[in-house]
Amino acid sequence: MALKMNAKSFPLKSVLIANRGEIACRVIRTAKAMGMRTIAVYSDADRNALHVKMADEAHPIGPAPARESYLVIDKIIETAKRAKADCIHPGYGFLSERAEFAEACAAAGIVFVGPPPAAIRAMGLKGEAKSLMAAANVPVLPGYHGDKQDSEFLKRKAYETGYPVLIKAAAGGGGKGMRRVDKQIDFENALEAAKREAESSFGNPDVLIEKYVASPRHIEVQVFADTHGNIVHLFERDCSAQRRHQKVIEEAPAPGMPEDVRAHVTKAAIEAARAVNYVGAGTVEFLADGSDGLRADAIWFLEMNTRLQVEHPVTELITNTDLVHWQFLVAAGEKLPLTQDKIKIHAHAVESRIYAEDAVRGFLPSTGKLAALRFPSGNGIRVDSGVEAGGEVTPFYDPMIAKLITYGATREQAFERMSEALGGTVVSGPRSNVEFLKALADSPEMRAGTVDTGYIERNLEALTKAGDIDFSAAAFAVEEFMRREQTKQNEAVRKLPAALQRSPWSAEDAYDFGATRDIPVAVLVNGARFVARVVQSGKSLQVSINGVASAPAEFVEASEMLIAIRKGKQTSVKLAQSSNADLGRAAGNGAISAPMHGKVLSVSVAKGDKVTKGQRLMVLEAMKMEHALDAATDGIVAELSVAAGDQVSEGAQLVLIEPDKKSGAKAGA
Repeated sequence: MALKMNAKSFPLKSVLIANRGEIACRVIRTAKAMGMRTIAVYSDADRNALHVKMADEAHPIGPAPARESYLVIDKIIETAKRAKADCIHPGYGFLSERAEFAEACAAAGIVFVGPPPAAIRAMGLKGEAKSLMAAANVPVLPGYHGDKQDSEFLKRKAYETGYPVLIKAAAGGGGKGMRRVDKQIDFENALEAAKREAESSFGNPDVLIEKYVASPRHIEVQVFADTHGNIVHLFERDCSAQRRHQKVIEEAPAPGMPEDVRAHVTKAAIEAARAVNYVGAGTVEFLADGSDGLRADAIWFLEMNTRLQVEHPVTELITNTDLVHWQFLVAAGEKLPLTQDKIKIHAHAVESRIYAEDAVRGFLPSTGKLAALRFPSGNGIRVDSGVEAGGEVTPFYDPMIAKLITYGATREQAFERMSEALGGTVVSGPRSNVEFLKALADSPEMRAGTVDTGYIERNLEALTKAGDIDFSAAAFAVEEFMRREQTKQNEAVRKLPAALQRSPWSAEDAYDFGATRDIPVAVLVNGARFVARVVQSGKSLQVSINGVASAPAEFVEASEMLIAIRKGKQTSVKLAQSSNADLGRAAGNGAISAPMHGKVLSVSVAKGDKVTKGQRLMVLEAMKMEHALDAATDGIVAELSVAAGDQVSEGAQLVLIEPDKKSGAKAGA
């Protein structure tokens, strides 16, 4: 949407973006289009980040950990004062839903581009918000939303609600601090883990209990309000495609949404916003029972996010609006640019969240330098990214690489464009979920619009088969390496004196030795070591890996690596002799290595302990999520390299378990 505004008359001349990554870049683009001076902040880890380069000026705010930089209110406010910022845009995450941050902005005389502190507080604690919504006649799910946090009391409330139930963090969102419990015997362990994760992520261990809906669909409504009493909605989004309660693919409008249900849910969303005197951009989230289609009597209030959402681009594309622009207008005290009757659905849009994570290995976060990064462009495609080729995905923050959004006149067209666009997206360095996203976007259920929040978990094996290695493309990449080596040899021969330019080293016959040769070549394919069989006969080459012959593929170069792309699938290939990569994650079945960078939360064994296959060894935390490591074999803990609180690097050996050759070994903890 082209912005039409006289920059000289707009009262907000400068904005500090109290965030990083793609949302910081997103805000900077609109702010610049409005003629505002843009001010970035950055931690030590983000010194060379894209949002720092895009802003008119940038200021350091501390060490890499967010709690020492992006989450320190005093540092943000002091920087804004020093930079003479008229307003602060919090983005999403970090301080965006902290009422005390909005209050600190007001105290410093700086406009907060967000809702008033009272509205943030009212919706910030899910339990209190649900009580408030119930009083406003907005339907809520059965469960317990109160302050009492005694474990026995919560266990009793879960029983009264009826299993299965969800334990959810009372503060925050994004699936952190959330656990599904199917049986009462599992409740206490799940509660302990949820509270620990909630404390780590939000600084608040309180939880609430909700009834688990068997075939849930996640429907949310974008609302907007100004200081003149106007409240509108911009229709709904469907965010049902989730894994670990985190959204993966979102779309707008929701598939299969009857007009009467749309009217019901959008009215409820506006009433929810009105109940807390809301101002600015907000999202009211609902849970629907999708077992028999969307019905007005089977949709319940979940929570309200008092900020812009990650998935806001799909709403912008179907309504032809710029929601960040609206945020700045409202923050400046102006009226909403459109009334409800002027807001129409013009298209269908789909968003895929591209993360640095390994879908095949349980979606473990992945880090490292982005050796290659390529996104498609063209009609019906939008890319919101906060990184660039050569940039770094660090273990300190959310591992999002980009949001790929496609849109079209119909839902079918939007998904066809998404499938094609994902097939043309290249991410090399950290592992990414691009192939998983394409498999999900192409699945019959997604195309039919029948996906619920449990779909990915139920079909994980089928969806992650896309992660299998394409040995044909890998073998073709090895052929390319050999051809390039031949070209180098030919060039070297041409530089020799004429008398030395003779067979077998002539430019024409550099690789023609007259006989068939079978050459083993060590290669790394997607980081794993293989031996390619190269059969050379005269000038012809035949390459196979794992018994699979080569097939033509497209190439993208990344340093000493070739990324082979075939049928939308990416395969990275590197000659092993030129690699410094760790070629083995484990030195045998008994070696347990760190699957990602992270912090050791707890260790359940000691050196000399006897353990059994499947026994819990330790718990790691990465990106605010917990990952349990279990013994892969029976034996004795021969080596233990870490303790609780240690930071570990991906691939580092943590535990070594050896066969039990002695009797009387002590029992594991």
